[in-house]
Formats: sequence, structure tokens, C-alpha cells
Amino acid sequence: MSLLQWNLTVAQNSKKWALLNGNRIEWKVKQGENHEDHIEMAGLQSAAVVYYGVREGRLLLDKKIVFPMLRTIPNNTHASLTVPFQDTKSLLIKVDGVAVDEYPRRFVLDGKLAVYSTTNSALEVQRTLFPSVDKPVLIERVKLVNTGNKPLRIDLINKYSKFLSDPAKSVYGQYIVQALVIDSLVPNLEPKQSYLFDIVYEGKKISTPVYQYSPSYELQKRADFVKSLADDLILETPNDTINTAFAFAKIRATESIYDTKGGLMHGPGGLSYYAAIWANDQAEYANPFFPFLGNRNGNESAINSFRHFARFMNSDFKPIPSSIVAEGDSYWNGAKDRGDMAMIAYGASRYALALGKKDIAVELWPLIHWCFEYLERQKTSEGVYRSDSDELEGRAPAGKINLSTNSIAYGAFQSAADLAHELGKEDLSLQYRRQAEELRHSIVRYFGADVQGYSTYRYYDGNTILRAWICLPMTMGITERSAGTIDALLSKYLWTNNGILTQSGDKVFWDRATLYAFKGFFMTGATERALPYFKYYSSMRLLGDHVPYPVEAWPEGGQRHLSAESALYCRVITEGLFHIVPTGFRKFSISPSLPKEWKYMRLRRIKAFDRVFDIEVSRKGKQEFLIVKQQDGQLIQKPILSQQAISITLN
Repeated sequence: MSLLQWNLTVAQNSKKWALLNGNRIEWKVKQGENHEDHIEMAGLQSAAVVYYGVREGRLLLDKKIVFPMLRTIPNNTHASLTVPFQDTKSLLIKVDGVAVDEYPRRFVLDGKLAVYSTTNSALEVQRTLFPSVDKPVLIERVKLVNTGNKPLRIDLINKYSKFLSDPAKSVYGQYIVQALVIDSLVPNLEPKQSYLFDIVYEGKKISTPVYQYSPSYELQKRADFVKSLADDLILETPNDTINTAFAFAKIRATESIYDTKGGLMHGPGGLSYYAAIWANDQAEYANPFFPFLGNRNGNESAINSFRHFARFMNSDFKPIPSSIVAEGDSYWNGAKDRGDMAMIAYGASRYALALGKKDIAVELWPLIHWCFEYLERQKTSEGVYRSDSDELEGRAPAGKINLSTNSIAYGAFQSAADLAHELGKEDLSLQYRRQAEELRHSIVRYFGADVQGYSTYRYYDGNTILRAWICLPMTMGITERSAGTIDALLSKYLWTNNGILTQSGDKVFWDRATLYAFKGFFMTGATERALPYFKYYSSMRLLGDHVPYPVEAWPEGGQRHLSAESALYCRVITEGLFHIVPTGFRKFSISPSLPKEWKYMRLRRIKAFDRVFDIEVSRKGKQEFLIVKQQDGQLIQKPILSQQAISITLN
């Protein structure tokens, strides 16, 4: 059995969830099945990690709720107030004087978490958990149903204790976190009758007035938010699992945006990273995605992140911090320069082109130009750029000159050259294009190496084992050594049933590297080879043991659902399978890779380039065709020639 066949067998055997219509998934609990999982959900004022599952037949439903704008002291990266709520110390439901035990029968995820349980009585309990879109609360909607033929006397006893913060350790005075039970006076339930009440988990300053919450209204707003994401940038392929994984990834990529005093900030989450931005997670990973989706908060958070980074430009060309934290009040640069200027220049250039708004591009240009000036001061005699570390921040060796920083810098030069042309800066456009070409040759010359028998790249001088980030040159359009690199990434040294290892011989994996690799595979036309792996990965992350989003890493963080990884999943599709590369405010190149087993693939309601348009790739006989439908109804139709990019200019 091949490694891939074994992976596919693992995926099939570990598939707990099933697809439902309407971008929903369901886990039907089998007799005697025990399984626990966790999912993160977020709104503008709060986030929650909900731990759910079945333990010895009974419902597990614990929560950790994060209030990013309730800052604690010291006010650093991890200073968001976080309070746990355990179901064993929560709301007690009694039926005819006997405490209820809940036995889950099924779980449903669709931007909310719904749990359907029977009990040790005729009562059935349905719970739906979701964050408020714009208030500092998590809401748990509880529906009680009498399925028997006798009336039931119901008692609700709120056992939650209030949490009061220490004022001396709270930036904005004392905070209170509490669970409010709304409509808890349950009448006797007649046969077949149901009753609805809500638990509102609220965090606020002690001085904030009491708020009258309307859970039904909050539920509808959450549903509207999820629907708005489903209705834009719609992926249609013959593979329902990939379509649905893409729809879920749009939710996680977009919900983790916080309305801080420093403006909207897209944060990774994971009980650690809120009200803050990073040069990799935000500038490099998430921001270039948001113009394609067109979500207003996503685009505003992207622009705001670049404005924050721009605050730290300086005439001495000291590096911009890796992360700006605490709502913009502080920063983190503990790993020194991780290649952050390359990340920012790349992300800002790609973002400005894809957004298609000249005024924003003009605003971002000084930041982009400054980052390149900084990079030139790090250039070595070998024609490559040094940095103190990389985005792994010392978790794995990176030497003094690493492949990540240089690959991203190459992508930055390419996009900045296109952006400079759009802004009428022809001299700089030619200069950046020349520097990109010089850097490309330098990367191949300096990093190109045979590693563990593969003609690929060394990650740094002295590196003798395969590394996950050898995928990066492919994702930036550097195709030299791609055949050996693909072989290496899918070899026994790096590929596992959890994706690609950080380095050969290790057990650590980070989804961001796996997702970049998938994008690179598709960009270089290795679609037939990569698709089975991508189908496996999508099925595992959406329908396996830990769902429904891509994760950060393991063992670090216990596979947290960090937000930017979901943006990277979406970019596997937009920039990988469809191979869309922004080249102007209304212009892009596209070189799609339609898998042989598919007759079509579509992206509908793309909102990039300040337009709304559809892309369809289809096959008739042996010929593939590209159709771009513009918002005025005009069609652009082109035959697709293998590995030849098509330039599209929108009206």
C-alpha cells in the first residue's frame, strides 16, 4: 500500500462527520461512541473556544470565552481576559425534581454549533451556541421538548458564579463576566410542547450599564453574517467536500476580526492572539485574500493593519515589529526581523492590486517602498537577503539567510513592480522587475541543493535535511527545481497523514506550510498528482476527528483553529487551482489547472479588482475553456493552453 493509499484509508476510517445541504456538516453519535473536539467562534467583541463531545455517553460542553478589549496587566500579546465556563458547574435542569443527564445524538456545524440530546427522562434538549456579531457575548440557545405523553415539571437552577477581575490587574478598571439566564421561568411542559430560553455569557467593565439582550436578534445577525460569506466568492466543483471546506474556511478567515480602539484588527485567535496583528498571519496570509471575498470588515482590517505597520517606519531603517499588540498600544519583536519587511511588502502589494482602489494603493505605497529600502540594507554579496529568523521564530533552525524571507521578497518585488506601473512609477517598476529577476537567479544559485536525495532547496547554509518551506519558491512563481521539490514534499520524509512535517525526522506539523505546498503544486501544474492529497486533507479537516477548519500546528497549541490558515485554504483555490495573480487594478493573469476528473470548476461573485465577476473553467472534449462573466454581463471567452497564463482586463 502506498503512502497516499494509506492516508486515504485513514481519512475514510476517521471520518466522523457527514455533509448536509446548505454548507452544514453533521456528526451522528454511534452507540457507545466517545469523542471530544473543540471549535473556535468569534465576533467583533468576543471569541469562544467550545469544547464539545461525548464522554461516557454524556454531553461534554465546556467553554472558554475571550474578551479581547478587556485588557489585563501586563498588557501584552496574551492580555485578553479569558474566562472558562464548565458545564458541570453551570445550569442545572431538573425534570420532576430529578437532575437531567443529556445523551447527545447528533451535532451540527454551520457557523453555529447545535447539539441534539435525549435525556434520562422524556425531555429532549437542543442547544445552539454562537457568538454575537458585535457584542461581547456568547449565546447558548436552549430548547426543551417534552416527547412523552405526560406533563413535565421543569426547574432551572443557575449555578454559574460571577467572575470579577482584580482591578489592579485590569487596564480599564474591574471587569465582570457572568452567565445570564433569560426567560428561565419554564412552565410545566405539556406533551409535545417545547420551551425556549437562552444563556448569555457576557463580559464587560463593571461600570458598563446593564444591556437588554435579544438572543433571537443576535442569532439572526449571526446567520446573516454567515450567509453573506456564503453568497460571495462561491466555489463550485464536482467535489462537495472541497466546496464545503472552502465555504467553512471563509467563515473562520473572516469572523476573527476585533473592533479595537486601534480600529479593526484581524487576529489569529487560539485563546492567545487577539486585538493584535502579525506580519505573517495578517499582512502575508490573510490580507491578500480579502479583496476576493469583498467582506467590508475584512478589507478594512487589512488596510488598518498596514496603517499600523506604517507607524513604525523610521529613517534609521530599524525593522518594523513583527507584531503590533494590545489594540495598537504595544508591539512584539522577540524574534527580531523574521523577514517581516518582505512579508509586509508582499502582502501590501498583492492587496493593493487585488483591491483595485488607487487611493488605497497610493496610501500604502510609502510603506511598500520603505520595506524594499530596508531589504536592500540586508542584501548580501551572494545577492540574497539576511534576516534574524523566520515565521517559526526559532522553533526550527533558519540560519542567517533563509529561503522563506528570500522567496517572499521575490514575490513582493514582482507585485510591487506591477503596482508601481499602475501608479505611474515606471522607473521603480523597471527597477523592481530587474531586482526580482536578479533575486530569482540568486535564490536558485544560493539555495539550490540536493537534500536527502532530492533536487530541491536547502533552507539555509548548512541545512542537510528536508524542510517544509522548500515549497515557497513555487508559490511565488519560481519554477526551477519544482519537480524535485514536489517529490520531496510528498516523500516519506515530509508527508504524513497530517500533512507536511516542519522538517524531516520531526513530528511537528504546521498547516500553513501544507497549504502553501498545495498552492505551489497547483500553480506549477502538478494537479493530477496533488489533487488526491488535497482531497484527503480537505476531508480530514472538514469531516474527521478535529473539524471543520484548517489548524495551526501540533503539538504546539493542540491544533488551534487559527484564522489565517483558513484564508490560506481559500487561497489554495483562488491562487492555486485557478492560479489568479493580480497584475493591475482591473487586471490579472490566470492559468487554471482543471483536474482531469472534473468537467468544470467555477468561482462566482468574485469581488476583487473593485468589480464583481464570475470565472468558469470547463472542458469540451480535450479542449479546456475559460469564461469570465463581468458584472455588466459581458463575457470574455478564451481557450486554455497548457501552462500558458491568460491576461484578463475587466471593464
